[in-house]
Amino acid sequence: MTAALLLIVSLAGAGLSSPAFAHGERNQEPFLRLRTAHFYDVKWSSKSVPVNGSIIITGRFRLFKEWPANLPKPDVAFLGNGTPGPVFVRTESYINGVPAIQSAPLELDRDYAFKFVLKARIPGRHHVHPMINAQEAGPLLGPGEWVTVTGSHADFKLPVRTINGTFIPNLETWGLDRVYLWNGLWFAIAIGWLLFWLRRPLLITRYLAVTEGKEEALISNKDRVVGAILLASTIVIVFVGYVVTDNAFPRTIPLQGGRASVEPLPFTPGAVKVYVTKSTYDVPGRSLKIEMNLTNEGPAPVQLGEFLTSNLRFINASVPAAVKGLDPNYPRDVVPVNGLKVSDNRPIAPGETRKIAVAATDVAWEKERLTSLLNDPDNLVGGLLFFFDAAGNRSISNVSGPMVPVFTAETVKG
Repeated sequence: MTAALLLIVSLAGAGLSSPAFAHGERNQEPFLRLRTAHFYDVKWSSKSVPVNGSIIITGRFRLFKEWPANLPKPDVAFLGNGTPGPVFVRTESYINGVPAIQSAPLELDRDYAFKFVLKARIPGRHHVHPMINAQEAGPLLGPGEWVTVTGSHADFKLPVRTINGTFIPNLETWGLDRVYLWNGLWFAIAIGWLLFWLRRPLLITRYLAVTEGKEEALISNKDRVVGAILLASTIVIVFVGYVVTDNAFPRTIPLQGGRASVEPLPFTPGAVKVYVTKSTYDVPGRSLKIEMNLTNEGPAPVQLGEFLTSNLRFINASVPAAVKGLDPNYPRDVVPVNGLKVSDNRPIAPGETRKIAVAATDVAWEKERLTSLLNDPDNLVGGLLFFFDAAGNRSISNVSGPMVPVFTAETVKG
């Protein structure tokens, strides 16, 4: 009865469920997205590519200074791409110009530039993210863009030439005969071994024999002979397989498990020192409000143009350089329409300290499931502030503060 019920539920679920187009980045804990890797200047070379075509994804990321205390530091990190399965093949990847084939230790509060090239493999509409995989911390996703792959998977080819000059016309299918042969051989041996034991009485009879102290009667001399033959055959097959494979491919290099060394980009201190005095989240208004003292330590007057956190870009529409810096092709689902409201948009003069309040208001806080941070024992929100001078030069400062919930709507005039 139970099995039948489970079967009905499974069939009903299979019939009613819809395909998954993204890959669950919103289910990541908010502290992972708010205070680990902040991606910026991310660009996708194209939103549509045919099978066998390539797209290039570039950008930068900063590993946040206020890294969560419960997460291991990114001492072993790997540049990857977040896609729904192997719909692309990553053919090149770099961090600060260094090939990112291996993992590398990365430093907190430092910036890195990345680039990777993806070759389209499976047709469809795929959500494509840059991603940093940090050991024991998990994948840290950057912003995602929808990329359409056209054509037929049957036309996909991945030709490569090895370092000894061997040309492989299609790595996708190369060596599959050997894969099928060896897997089929071990599968047949395993099935034969199971059938050899399953042909006789099983659990209850054997249990009774063991409880009566007659376990020796369960294994006959014939069983021992068959077992010895199987053991000897397995050793011979493995040895012969090794010799044949070694003769066919005498020059092989094992997968490399070492660590690469990547220097971060030159450290550029933010021109503006940020000191947060109050930080709250207006629950009914869906608005993060931050009051802070900003001290301009740079040589030119600057304005606050953007607040970036968890891949959301809150743009201050009153700062032309910030608006100009927003690529028209950038994914609009991570650019809240309400932007960033700043209480005082006058340029902050060099050496001046000014108290301002900002409001980042949008339903995205709920849609991206970031407000569950309110229930965490460590509800610290983090992000980057982008300041611009009159010439359009940009300076980046860290900002962080508690996300204290309030239940009375307030406004910040901008």
